[in-house]
Amino acid sequence: MIAENLYYIYMEKIEKFTLINKDRSRIKVFEPFEDVSKPSPSIDAMMISYGCVYKRSSKPVMKGSRVETIEAARKEYAELLKEGWKKTSIFRSYFQAPFQNLRRS
Repeated sequence: MIAENLYYIYMEKIEKFTLINKDRSRIKVFEPFEDVSKPSPSIDAMMISYGCVYKRSSKPVMKGSRVETIEAARKEYAELLKEGWKKTSIFRSYFQAPFQNLRRS
């Protein structure tokens, strides 16, 4: 029970990051990847989704995703920042869980 609670606290601490390139035409989303195939789920990897932005006012077209170790994802993130990619929250609403943005009355 305690380990389960610590796991959920850890899950809340890891954020989802979205980077956009200089031309504002491509994005990459870095988010925790939960391995549910193990008896006790754990996060030891990141899922990196990538896509194209055709209009700022519309949903980006996601082309694919892959799972990397946390270290490999950190390295790629750092390299993208060096290339001029910027962290953004413009598309955050498109990547939320379906019921996360519903408000209670």
